[in-house]
Amino acid sequence: MEQQAEFTREEKLYGLGNDSALDGLGLMKALMLYRPRPITKYLVSIGQRYSMLHPDVLVLLYYLARHAQGDILEIGPYIGGSTIAAAKGARDARHSKTIITIEHGYPMANTRLRSGNTIEDLKRNLTRQGVADLVRIIVGEAGAKSTIESVRHHLGPKSVGLFIMDADGAIKDALQSYGELLIDNCWLVVDDYFAVGGAVSKALRSKAEIDSLVSTGVLSSAGFFGWGTWIGQRQRNAT
Repeated sequence: MEQQAEFTREEKLYGLGNDSALDGLGLMKALMLYRPRPITKYLVSIGQRYSMLHPDVLVLLYYLARHAQGDILEIGPYIGGSTIAAAKGARDARHSKTIITIEHGYPMANTRLRSGNTIEDLKRNLTRQGVADLVRIIVGEAGAKSTIESVRHHLGPKSVGLFIMDADGAIKDALQSYGELLIDNCWLVVDDYFAVGGAVSKALRSKAEIDSLVSTGVLSSAGFFGWGTWIGQRQRNAT
């Protein structure tokens, strides 16, 4: 408790303890403040076991889940690294949050993190890290009618403040399916804006769709972090 109180004081000192700090500069400040903290060491270990995201992105997922308003929706958790980071942040938030994660469960090739059963590994990892009670897993394709209906059963319109996507570059499809659930200025974290090797084709679609949405005023960009993860916001009153 004493360490947490000290951490809260430091966040206030650097202007990170309120919603107005949630911008690109605030994210960079948060990374600097969090790096010597135990949560970063913990998230680095989570990344090594359960995630292909850069540790900085896991830290920012924790930070955004802790401070951004609203609930959390995720597409593509794989075996749970990003979900764990967000759930830990939500647990430390001032208000309770609903967390929904959508996973299709198909095996992934050409990855250092192999899984024989993605859904069971995801459930097991959330349980091992003590956050299974915070997360509802919906198994299915993100664009399927049954999946969308299930998500809407648990999340109301204008309720989601953090939308995490690793959706094979299909950003516009995801916003078409779930856009009505997002609050004004909802934060988006999208993997593979930039990539090399086997992920280039996916990144080309992600980059093209994000760039188009930014140019038309649907999204605003806060920056690129880690190995090519894009972070930004849905613009107020965007349709």
